[in-house]
Amino acid sequence: MDTETADHASLEDLRMDLAPLVAESAMFDGWSNAAVDAAADMAGVDREAARFAFEGKPMTMIAAWIHAIDRDMARELPNERIGNLPIRERIRSLVQFRLDALAGREEALRLALIEMAKSWNAASAARLGWESADRMWRLAGDTATDYNHYTKRATLGTIYAATLTFFAQDKSEDHDETRAFLSRRIDDVMKFEKAKARVMRPRDEGLSLTRLLGRLRYPAT
Repeated sequence: MDTETADHASLEDLRMDLAPLVAESAMFDGWSNAAVDAAADMAGVDREAARFAFEGKPMTMIAAWIHAIDRDMARELPNERIGNLPIRERIRSLVQFRLDALAGREEALRLALIEMAKSWNAASAARLGWESADRMWRLAGDTATDYNHYTKRATLGTIYAATLTFFAQDKSEDHDETRAFLSRRIDDVMKFEKAKARVMRPRDEGLSLTRLLGRLRYPAT
């Protein structure tokens, strides 16, 4: 490892440190080696080392950006800080932190979404979305290990993806329309979760799923 990258313990550290600068440059150069070179120059890192870290692959650059935001989110909003908030506010705070980290780099986000939508990147994009949703739920204090573990992450991943798409095109002041969009999506999910909880109660605790389906099929006359 040369002296210019001596402060980075690994290639992963180098990617994480350069990722926000690569995103900043991607607004003008796309997710390309040109963006990596510009980021390396800004950070005072050898260009060759930076290129080696990202392998010239747009998805490697985008993944590093996402992981850097994941890292910063965990540092700034640990469960100890947000654990006393209602669950919807915990999730809202975590998603909003991520959006704030993207502010000013909307064009880089738009280009990243285009890259991630390519068929050959679908699996990697899905994995990145799942990982971010999982990190948010863990920071929110979720300990579910049953099917709820998966449904919560799938639902949040869907909300987050839709919000990112909206955010990338939002021209409102301070992204107020995105904030409203996010609030509506979270409120809708919370209503659904409450309804699901009522349906899934044991028979002696209220309405059962079997009784509900029976009523739908054979309504009272």
